[in-house]
Amino acid sequence: MTDRPFVHLHCHTHYSLLDGASEISALVKRAKELGMNALALTDHGNLHGAWKLYTSAKKAGVKPIVGMEAYVAPGDRRSRNRNGAAQKPYYHLVLLARDPQGYRNLVKLSSLGFTEGFYTRPRIDRELLRRFGEGLIVSSACMAGELASHLMQGDWEGARDVAAWYAEHFPGRYYLEVQAHSTPGQEELNAAILKLAEELDLPAIATNDSHFLLPADHDAHDVLLCIGLGKDRSDRDRMRYDHGLYFKSAEEVAAAFPGRKDLLENTLAIAEQCVPALERKVSLPAFPLPPGVASAEELLVRQATEGAKQRYGEPLPDHVRQRLEYELDVIVRTGYSGYFLIVADFIQYARQKGIPVGPGRGSAAGSLVAYALGITGVCPLKHDLLFERFLNPERVSMPDIDVDFCFERRGEVIEYVREKYGRNAVGQIVTFGTLKSRAAVRDVGRVLGFTPAETDALAKLIPNQPNYSLTVAEAVEKVAEVRRLYETDERYRQLLDYAMRLEGLSRHTGVHAAGVVIAPGPLEDYVPVFTQELRGAARRESGRAQRNGDGEEAERVIVTQFDMDDVADVGLLKMDFLGLTTLTVIHDTLLAIRERTGQAPDLDRIDYEDPEVYRMLRTGRTTGVFQFESPLATDLLRGMRCDRFDDLVASNALMRPGPLDSGMHRVYQRRKRGEEPVTYLLPELEPILRSTYGVITYQEQLMRIAQELAGMSLAEADVLRKAVGKKDAELIQAEVARFVERAVARGYDRAVMEELASQIVTFGRYGFNKSHAAAYSLLAYHTAWLKVHHTAEFFCANMTIELDDTDKLKVLVEDALGFGIRFEGPDINRGTYRFEPIGDRDIRYGLGAVKGTGQQAIEAIVAAREGRGAGPNGHVAGPFASLYDFCARVDRSRVNKRTVEALIKAGAFDSLHRNRAALLASLD
Repeated sequence: MTDRPFVHLHCHTHYSLLDGASEISALVKRAKELGMNALALTDHGNLHGAWKLYTSAKKAGVKPIVGMEAYVAPGDRRSRNRNGAAQKPYYHLVLLARDPQGYRNLVKLSSLGFTEGFYTRPRIDRELLRRFGEGLIVSSACMAGELASHLMQGDWEGARDVAAWYAEHFPGRYYLEVQAHSTPGQEELNAAILKLAEELDLPAIATNDSHFLLPADHDAHDVLLCIGLGKDRSDRDRMRYDHGLYFKSAEEVAAAFPGRKDLLENTLAIAEQCVPALERKVSLPAFPLPPGVASAEELLVRQATEGAKQRYGEPLPDHVRQRLEYELDVIVRTGYSGYFLIVADFIQYARQKGIPVGPGRGSAAGSLVAYALGITGVCPLKHDLLFERFLNPERVSMPDIDVDFCFERRGEVIEYVREKYGRNAVGQIVTFGTLKSRAAVRDVGRVLGFTPAETDALAKLIPNQPNYSLTVAEAVEKVAEVRRLYETDERYRQLLDYAMRLEGLSRHTGVHAAGVVIAPGPLEDYVPVFTQELRGAARRESGRAQRNGDGEEAERVIVTQFDMDDVADVGLLKMDFLGLTTLTVIHDTLLAIRERTGQAPDLDRIDYEDPEVYRMLRTGRTTGVFQFESPLATDLLRGMRCDRFDDLVASNALMRPGPLDSGMHRVYQRRKRGEEPVTYLLPELEPILRSTYGVITYQEQLMRIAQELAGMSLAEADVLRKAVGKKDAELIQAEVARFVERAVARGYDRAVMEELASQIVTFGRYGFNKSHAAAYSLLAYHTAWLKVHHTAEFFCANMTIELDDTDKLKVLVEDALGFGIRFEGPDINRGTYRFEPIGDRDIRYGLGAVKGTGQQAIEAIVAAREGRGAGPNGHVAGPFASLYDFCARVDRSRVNKRTVEALIKAGAFDSLHRNRAALLASLD
């Protein structure tokens, strides 16, 4: 398969966390440069990079061989005790997937290493190797391998036994491994391994245990190793790697084994045995069908049709019926009926349980089927939202329906999904904490002996805001003080050079805040998994919890080893269950209105052209208004003299770096105010661009233009939309040229079409998804409407959400005062944990907002006031008569002296005694 007699079969990437420094794409590129047409990936104990290797290598014309360097327990993988002080808790072993069955077994082994065998590392054992050994090629690994360990201890018989066991259980698939670097003891070990191979008549292979790409990368990798070990680079006793552990050429490896061409040829023989083991296969869970329903397709059509009738009336208007039938046909043909049913089901569950759900996000709001099923709350016909922007029938990819839930109760929905589809079939998704610019500077600085103050000062010079952040290299170029240090101080130059080299590498794993994946069966049958323990807020948002050893609530959740993009690429159902505080604010506001008046407004039926709402938005009083609190947003609304819902949608689309940098928002504002004429290159463009005054603002507008002028289907137009949004100039040129030629063929003037094409490239690349903008503008309007018409309840809900943020509370209080709201101070005889409305213009301050208290303490005070206290007089109900009465009735295990002091100082006891100093003095 290549004229170079060598393939790398033992390589580590940055997914060997803080132990490898190579990136997968760079590794593949280097293999190609060296004439190697195959490449194996063998990260430590995990398969994080398997799919990325597969896609990157396939694109480059290099055969991907998926593997891992496993950790093998010396006995039972479940044992957490060492058998004697000298016994290692694990040995290394290289496993390569020879075929699809081998890959499935590799997935099982890696997953079980984490879920059953984790003890300092994810360990497997011989019992698992017997069960899941089919389709795997095995090599004896490095100095940390079991075979090598026996040989280095002079235990020849032990080494023979190890080799004999693996040769028996992996007949024709077990290789002894020698390595082409100069780590002390490696040469002697190589000689012993080759001698053993000859004695047992076993094949041997040459590898290089690559941990970094080029010889010049050794020092940066050494720094990375120190970061992982928590060591200073000057530490003489720390672990070090040989300079030779880079990605060597075939000639360099051959030079280490003169006269042993077979060691290299055997690597080719292994590569030739291996066939691509991964494939994309859509794997959707089966939706449970009710009695009498034959298929998911039948159920989807039935539910969508009934939902549409509830939305639009019966019989359905022709344009609604035609759109619904078209979408259902596409969904059924592409095999995604079950997907829509699953999403609709858990959203229906949430609504039945009173859990607030958002009106939609992303492109899903463009689907009429989603609207009919109650998945989204925005009518796509009213806002001219396009189904093809969501699901393109000509370039089918997994739909992506992400859902916003109340952030306090999101975990209940995830728990429902786990119970319905199986706890082992539902998991969360890994994220990787990376060495970003500031973190890289701090970590490298610590290793090099910089003081924390020095690295902190340097890190803070690197911009790291949501809308403006720089890499280390960009900071050296653009930040004057960073550039000065780099050019004049050798210590800082070295730090920044290493930080530049290591920036972006994976540092540790985490759990995606929102990502959830649902498989048709046990998740580890489809992708490799691990488990992670969640505590605190992460645990609460995840659903169920269990007690761990120290009494804290904790939960172990299944997490995919593949990241969000890879999970979707392999064909699994993944979606975001997002927690959105705005939904909690709206819910709590409506609840407070109902408690005060007996009835809450139906936000689906309010007036969306209310002049009072737009008057407030125009004046910049947008504190608490979803998406529009920033100075940028208020300037935009003022500048366009916002007076209609379409302005909110446009603002959501224009508040992005691209449109702002290009000046699109200024054009919109001037045309809206009548200071600049609204012009269209062609009359056909007016219906498409009228709502945005001739400015191409939305991706959907670009698609409509392609449909109207070039006769493209909306599916073809979506391909043009995607091309324009990318940075690939060649792809953009090809798609735009196709648009021009098809329009000219339909009779349009070439010069006009080329000018329009130029506008599409200039403005179209910044076009925003109107479906998302419309859905989020709906939430924005709801918050604005509530603020105008139910001011006290709205501010109470917002301030309760921000109880722990003093700065945010101050802003909200000042804004509320400007709306004529009056505040009643905290009072232990009337207050609760939350802020509460009193009438329609007054607010009672929440006791939970007093610094030094907490929810448990305040709830104990309220319980005592209601006669449910745990003190000697806890059965007494009613207002507290004195400080003594208070202390006799509350649960003092939850209300301590510090809490009472904080409440006294805040005035919460003023109704009992005005002299706060006397109250404080009497506490003892």
